[in-house]
Amino acid sequence: MSDAAALPGQPRGLVVSGPATARAVNVLAPNPSAMTLDGTNTWLLSEPGSDLAVVVDPGPLDESHLRHVVDTAEKLGKRVALTLLTHGHPDHAEGAGRFAELTGTAVRALDPALRLGDEGLGAGDVVTVGGLELRVVPTPGHTSDSLSFHLPADRAVLTGDTILGRGTTMVAHPDGRLGDYLDSLRRLRSLTVDDGVHTVLPGHGPVLEDAQGAVEFYLAHRAGRLAQVESAVASGLRTAAEVVAHVYADVDRSLWPAAELSVRAQLEYLRERGRG
Repeated sequence: MSDAAALPGQPRGLVVSGPATARAVNVLAPNPSAMTLDGTNTWLLSEPGSDLAVVVDPGPLDESHLRHVVDTAEKLGKRVALTLLTHGHPDHAEGAGRFAELTGTAVRALDPALRLGDEGLGAGDVVTVGGLELRVVPTPGHTSDSLSFHLPADRAVLTGDTILGRGTTMVAHPDGRLGDYLDSLRRLRSLTVDDGVHTVLPGHGPVLEDAQGAVEFYLAHRAGRLAQVESAVASGLRTAAEVVAHVYADVDRSLWPAAELSVRAQLEYLRERGRG
């Protein structure tokens, strides 16, 4: 059995619904898979003593899950006043429209196509609801519309799929770009160094207690994979499928299609820099 403290980011343990920090409660969606890990973490955020709450990533279009989120808020004496999205992938955002109907809330996102209401989200925005403060941090790379949310009062950051609670994420080529992703990881690292963030509340997997360690692991992992891909290209491999079979030979084949997206992003990154 692994010692969680020795794992990247110091994962808290099992992924369960319930309180994660003083202001964050997880409502785990029933959509586990190789790509979603234990399922989507839907985050219910509120200031202690406030009767208003914000929900980040309602998750898939699953009526029982969406109603469970509303019920969880009500049991805590909260009313959902706003819905936010980290990005538009269905396991995070597909249920947003129905959730907005259930709660009467606006949906704010970077992508205008995902919004319900007049307001979007962008760099430097600060969302305040019932005394709760969330700072919007653009973190493109996994997708072009990926955002993270800095929760200063809990020294935490909600990362969507940019950093997961277990394993690593993919750069979803062609929408996702590796250069953007590396910049986003460095941006998150600055939150840990300059703003005291120590907790990662991810879109999938367990809470991470060592945010800086998680970011450093991701940066090192990306550098290692990129070196492997560059070496594979230098040896004569040309297509993404060929590179995946060589570089990801130790990875479950069911994940190779996702790995191929990341390899395509890495090949594009190398070509842009004259190294591929």
